[in-house]
Amino acid sequence: MKAREILRVFVIVIVSLFALSICFPHDGINIGSLNLRLPSLHSLVESRQSVPLEPVYEPSPGQMILNDSIAYYHRLVDSGKLRFWLPEPHYLDAFWSTVEQAQANRRTVRIMHYGDSQIELDHISSRLRAYMQGNYGGGGPGMLPFHTTTPNMTMRQSNSGELVHLASFGDSLTVRSRGNYGLMMQCFRLEGGSATVTVKSANNTRVDDAAKRFEHVRLIANNRSSLTAEFTDLKGNKGPQQKIAPQGVGVLAWSTDSITSAVRLRVSGSADLYAVTVDAGYGVAVDNIPMRGCSGQQFTLVNEQLLTAAYSTLDVGLIIMQFGGNSVPYIKRESEISTYCQSIGKQIDYVHRCCPKAKILFIGPSDMSTRIKGELQTYPIIPQLIDSLSATATAHGAAYWSIYHAMGGYNSMPQWTRQGLAGNDYIHFSQKGADRMGDMLAEAFDNSHRLYQLERRKKGAKQ
Repeated sequence: MKAREILRVFVIVIVSLFALSICFPHDGINIGSLNLRLPSLHSLVESRQSVPLEPVYEPSPGQMILNDSIAYYHRLVDSGKLRFWLPEPHYLDAFWSTVEQAQANRRTVRIMHYGDSQIELDHISSRLRAYMQGNYGGGGPGMLPFHTTTPNMTMRQSNSGELVHLASFGDSLTVRSRGNYGLMMQCFRLEGGSATVTVKSANNTRVDDAAKRFEHVRLIANNRSSLTAEFTDLKGNKGPQQKIAPQGVGVLAWSTDSITSAVRLRVSGSADLYAVTVDAGYGVAVDNIPMRGCSGQQFTLVNEQLLTAAYSTLDVGLIIMQFGGNSVPYIKRESEISTYCQSIGKQIDYVHRCCPKAKILFIGPSDMSTRIKGELQTYPIIPQLIDSLSATATAHGAAYWSIYHAMGGYNSMPQWTRQGLAGNDYIHFSQKGADRMGDMLAEAFDNSHRLYQLERRKKGAKQ
């Protein structure tokens, strides 16, 4: 068929349909059960305008993987055995943002880990420090008392001179000081004489290498009249002699010419010596602050004005309060749980007031065993106490992490003891167990940070 004939047929068909659409009934023609319709002329020739539609989010294969990853880490962070109980979903976001940018902004962001005897020897804190400094920079062991009162596997200290120990906790021989205890809930008073402290890294293979080296040294003190200090590094190089002239909380700071593993400070005058910090580079510092025998109710014993001033000398990003185990044997009734948790709520509020920029994480007691009818069992009060502590923490604007659940929950302590992870008292972790618990805490933080990164990535992809 020739092209001219094809065109003639095409025109005849179009004209026929056009004519039929004019004559064809609007309601169509019924043939038995069928109803035949043709489109109207109006619908054929009408100029249609596009209607704007709401954008439909259709994830790419990569986005689907991202969504799956977010769901996975949400399960870990929200309901896994290492989960955080949070006062609101994005509670730690500001902390992670600060930590990620610490090196670039030349900051040393501090995590201050207060706790009872479970964290003595730098237990748990040392593993958290290794994780934080390995991922976000920084170095050194962090904050130390001017005079050591408990052993530390990361650092060795030696002292000379006459110092009066002032503490908000401890035995009856400890001198009380009407609230002037400082950042570590204790301090050492220099009364017109002189004293020295030598700080040196311990030769311990369990300690991460980054914690054994430092270059920034600071002395935080409450000057009562005049305080003079001088600094000497491992090579015998002396830093400039410095003074805190006005009375009140102040800081003396030195930096070494190169990374070192030992320094000595000599002080003279009259002051309350709160702490010595030894750090390296910029990034994260993790301070181990053990308070043997404490129940976590000592913070309100510190003068609010002095504690606020002391915190303001540091860049504190997170304060960890790990307490509760010392109270477990003495809590028998539900009313006593309520009383204890009310006190913990007051402590959290107090720390918030004194250090408003820091996030707070409360860590409750581990599993602890007692003999009931001759068999080792979890203290009956522990599950209810932990539920109440987690509710108290979140109600007062703090996060909560449960060592009890991380261990495995009810009656997990005997198993930890059989594996050499806890002592025969069925209360305290062994060194191996403390390392594992510190790694679990680090893993909980890592899960939280990964979720933060993934959610930020998804938000950026949608913008």
